[in-house]
Amino acid sequence: MYEILKGGWVMLPLIICSIGAVVVIIERFLFFRRLGDTSLAEEVLNMITNERMEEALNMAKQSSLPLLTVMVAGINNPSRPVKAMEAAGIIEISTMRRGLPVLDTIVTLSPLLGLLGTIIGMMNSFQIMALSGIGQPHAVTGGVAEALIATATGIAVAVIALIPYNYYLSRVEGETETIEYYATRLEMALASSGKE
Repeated sequence: MYEILKGGWVMLPLIICSIGAVVVIIERFLFFRRLGDTSLAEEVLNMITNERMEEALNMAKQSSLPLLTVMVAGINNPSRPVKAMEAAGIIEISTMRRGLPVLDTIVTLSPLLGLLGTIIGMMNSFQIMALSGIGQPHAVTGGVAEALIATATGIAVAVIALIPYNYYLSRVEGETETIEYYATRLEMALASSGKE
């Protein structure tokens, strides 16, 4: 812990960034872990195809998955299912993206804070050299150590946050495509059941 504090005051915002990144990473992991199963959506589509609309609606309402929430909106508005699913999809996609701007900010901010720590540490080293001369190498190396600790920490926090950020972003895109696919299939199923 003492080594971390040697990095200077810049270490405090870096520690806050790292804690924020860990919280968002864990929360999003728990959120995305439950997504991806489309078996219930298939059952709902089969029920609609077989004219069991009420049963399909009740089954879809039992789940809080974004895909099924969008499908419920379409089933509840058979006259305009596309617009209803679009509106519900916008809300669900924003829910899936929750926390990702925080990770994005941490990925960008952490190296900059590390760089700020580097500049401050080097400035301290040069001030010590100006006051005491080059004859005291231990006094100069303290500022350099402060600079390197802050830089290394800033880069480490950014790297640790970048990998989950990109993974979660790709999961949002994948879920969005799945929602669009099933929404289109639901629209066709509702249209064909309406014609019959």
